[in-house]
Amino acid sequence: MAYNDSRVSRSAPAGQSGYSNSISTNKVLRNTYALLAMTLLFSAVTAGGAMALGIERMNIFVFFIGAYGLMFLVHKTANSAMGLLATFAFTGFMGFTLGPMLSAYLALPNGASLIMTALAMTGVTFFGLSAVALITKKDFGFLANFLVAGAIVLILAMVAGLIFNIAALSLMVSAGFVLFASAAILYQTSEIIHRAGETNYILATVTLYVSIYNLFVSLLSLLGIMSSD
Repeated sequence: MAYNDSRVSRSAPAGQSGYSNSISTNKVLRNTYALLAMTLLFSAVTAGGAMALGIERMNIFVFFIGAYGLMFLVHKTANSAMGLLATFAFTGFMGFTLGPMLSAYLALPNGASLIMTALAMTGVTFFGLSAVALITKKDFGFLANFLVAGAIVLILAMVAGLIFNIAALSLMVSAGFVLFASAAILYQTSEIIHRAGETNYILATVTLYVSIYNLFVSLLSLLGIMSSD
């Protein structure tokens, strides 16, 4: 099973090489979206498991150690069969951490409505941005510097939010993550289309998964704030 789908012959004519690149790109996209769908479904199952177990709180240190530890494992094993297992371990863990949050929202009078609205908005945003990148074929590689700078700013803002517990800052962080996740979706999809080296669909899947995760959590947070919950 190929995890890196870059197999274009170096000696192929220019036209044939372009055709082969197109086939390779389509294969990476197909594999990425198939794996992404499976990991999202698996995350939903683990989130439901956490809710069924009645877990009310996730320790922040456990979250960061688990999330970044498993993310590191995914990158180390991305070119082997272990990469798939690491991907499901990572996405399953991330889904499990959503359980306590979803339980807290469901305890609110309009919690179910907020969750469904956030899910719908996340789905529409993801498919809309993916369609923009796929249909227009525009190169969004210029977003790389924005993503690096945005990640640094958001991390610092999160740390400040944990220390000072400012409601307005929490609102800004959530809005920032919506923009950051949206840019990451455009960038990653564009990289698959325009960069011959972006052929590992495991890494592409994890990048898109994290973007969708952040987008959903941030939208849910914004909806909760706007509804005074």
